[in-house]
Amino acid sequence: MIDVNLPSRFSLWAGDEYEHVVHINDELKDSEIWAYAKEHDLTIVTKDTDFSDLILMNNPPPRVIHIKVGNMKMKEFHQLLTNIWNDACKVSEEFKLIRVYATKIEGID
Repeated sequence: MIDVNLPSRFSLWAGDEYEHVVHINDELKDSEIWAYAKEHDLTIVTKDTDFSDLILMNNPPPRVIHIKVGNMKMKEFHQLLTNIWNDACKVSEEFKLIRVYATKIEGID
């Protein structure tokens, strides 16, 4: 489940395995996004620290992939994620929180 703070038109997240919050209801509160992801056993992909904080106090589902790369041009952002996305998804299978940085992926259980 891709959070509203990430681009909805992003080829990396095109396809049936991804849902973007914008396509569900772009006015959902974080607590509603959390509940929806929990109910549907989804992973929340976000730049929002709130979801990282929530998962540290809870058990999956959902899992959280927290992208912590700061501001960058969309082309650079897309290239970075394209290069590491498969690895981030694999790490996410083992840990409840993944933090994705420009130079590393960190798994937290």
